[in-house]
Amino acid sequence: MRPAHLALAVLVAAVWGVNFTVIEIGLGHFPPLLFSALRFLVAALPAVFLVGRPKVAWKWILAVGLVLGVAKFGLLFVGMDAGMPAGLSSLVLQIQSVFTAAIAFAVLGERPTRIRLLGMAVALAGIGVAAADEGSSGPLGAFALVIAAAVCWGASNVLTRKASPPDALNFMVWVSTVPVLPLLGLSLLTEGPARDLAALRDLDWQGAGTLVYVAWVTTVFGFGAWGWLLHRHPASTVAPFSLLVPVFGMTSAAVFLGESVSGPRWCAAALLVGGVALSSLAPAGKAGRRPAPPAADTAVPPTVSPAVSGPAVSATVSPAGPPAVAATVPPAVHPDGTVPALVHPVDVPAAGRSGAGS
Repeated sequence: MRPAHLALAVLVAAVWGVNFTVIEIGLGHFPPLLFSALRFLVAALPAVFLVGRPKVAWKWILAVGLVLGVAKFGLLFVGMDAGMPAGLSSLVLQIQSVFTAAIAFAVLGERPTRIRLLGMAVALAGIGVAAADEGSSGPLGAFALVIAAAVCWGASNVLTRKASPPDALNFMVWVSTVPVLPLLGLSLLTEGPARDLAALRDLDWQGAGTLVYVAWVTTVFGFGAWGWLLHRHPASTVAPFSLLVPVFGMTSAAVFLGESVSGPRWCAAALLVGGVALSSLAPAGKAGRRPAPPAADTAVPPTVSPAVSGPAVSATVSPAGPPAVAATVPPAVHPDGTVPALVHPVDVPAAGRSGAGS
């Protein structure tokens, strides 16, 4: 990989990692569900008029939009608003790779190798350490919401795998159109029109800046750059860079938000990142059964392995929110982090096999 391409890969991981800190700041200006709805609205407009028509069937766009956009990001934003630290959120979301592998086994018949199973066990041990640490110092309910967000991210990764979008950016932009109205409706029902109107009325430059960052920087730029790299380099070369997402996430939260990182949290980070790396970079297992051939209304997958959705890595795009690591399933849509090949980090999804952010 050329030095310029190497720098771009690190930049995307940094963008997806810092996204969690930006989300934390944005939650000081917006209710969580309204913030998530506005994020997708800004990501979709005006990009939806520039990327061309959808290249996959609408059923996949709707399915990923609801699971990734409404469920995953809704739970992530609510969890962070309830007290889940930004740095820890960027780390915990990486467990989506384990859920992706489990769901892929159940739905697609993709059997993990022993090495991959070992990596998944190590990653789960890291989550256990993080949960014990958070339970003694923070709201365990908020922690559970972010774990639930990771489960939804894993499900969206498998849906993205089935969709096999040939253009990750096109797919992510169209997926971003789906969650806007459902999230706005949920916000009006649970957060109330008075609170939503007050947030919009009091919008300042800092609040607007967080929207621009989570929508255009992490989603449009992050997924676009990640997809560009995956079209020029093997997925196995690009995907490991998504492992830097929690590093940048925890570091930026410590620098800009003053979040402390305890000893157990460092231990959890080492276990989780090490386990995800082991399960993602291990050779893929054999499929238990062949997936059904693509339907007539489904786009044929590209010959080059696609890229992430938010902070996720896969061996085979998350931009605003977003991309985690899944070796046989593409990451989904965050960068929280994100877009998702299988999205990111950060907080979003992609086609083929990939990595991620939130």
